Amino acid sequence: MSFFKKMKERFLKASSKITGGVEAIAERKVLDDAALEELEDLLIQADLGVNVAMRASAAVAEGRFGKKIAADEITRLLSEEVARIVEPVAKPLPIYPDKKPQVILVVGVNGAGKTTTIGKLSAQLKAAGKSVVVAAGDTFRAAAIEQLQIWGERAGVPVIAKEVGSDAAGVAFEAMEQATAMGADILMIDTAGRLQNRADLMSELEKIVRVIRKRDETAPHNTLLVLDATVGQNAISQADIFSQVADVSGLIMTKMDGTAKGGVLVALADKFGLPIHAIGVGEQVDDLQPFDPEEFADALTGRAE
Repeated sequence: MSFFKKMKERFLKASSKITGGVEAIAERKVLDDAALEELEDLLIQADLGVNVAMRASAAVAEGRFGKKIAADEITRLLSEEVARIVEPVAKPLPIYPDKKPQVILVVGVNGAGKTTTIGKLSAQLKAAGKSVVVAAGDTFRAAAIEQLQIWGERAGVPVIAKEVGSDAAGVAFEAMEQATAMGADILMIDTAGRLQNRADLMSELEKIVRVIRKRDETAPHNTLLVLDATVGQNAISQADIFSQVADVSGLIMTKMDGTAKGGVLVALADKFGLPIHAIGVGEQVDDLQPFDPEEFADALTGRAE
């Protein structure tokens, strides 16, 4: 099964919410103000955000107001508008051959899927011929360290880890030393994601960056924010906070399968304009794939192939 078909199957909750509402709107005699208001509400409920909902509704209304419109025509127009919004941010994770190791700092709240994402990325990068080292910088949770070690074994990449409660910056520094000594291409550093105290989070991330810059003043070369699609609009506030406390260079959206809130990715693209490198729709290594705007838009809106 292609990733697109798998994505469409797993986007059923989100797409069925949109297609069901679109069909109800298309049953009206004409496209009037009430119908457009319904469409806006529908898109807001699907977590696309108010601004996107208004623009998408306006795109549907252009040249068609007061006329009868078919459901598949509305769906096509919505899909095209979504694709237009997210197309500028669909960018692969940049790899810098002149950086050895290329340091990728991975941030996000606990439970967003950081550890799993690091494992999947490690496996994919190794399969692409890159040598990868991973640092277990979320030292506050034993489960995070253990999960990363399991993924490291699965992917065949070394994991630098210390006991729970260790200094995260110390783990990062040791990992930099080992990755440099090994001539590794990529070093990925997991981090803790506690938002209860923003000052602590900022302080720890700043310390990690300060320490790794002792080895390479240009590091980190990527700061990836991992967001969980199931939290819907809360992803917006998370992106806002992490953009303030870390120099976020790109996003990875996880758990897009089985949620009706996948539309938040469109709102994120519209508000922040940060590159979206990949989306995850499952637990397998190949369920994390580069972000394709047209396929995503079609899957989200339920547009037929």
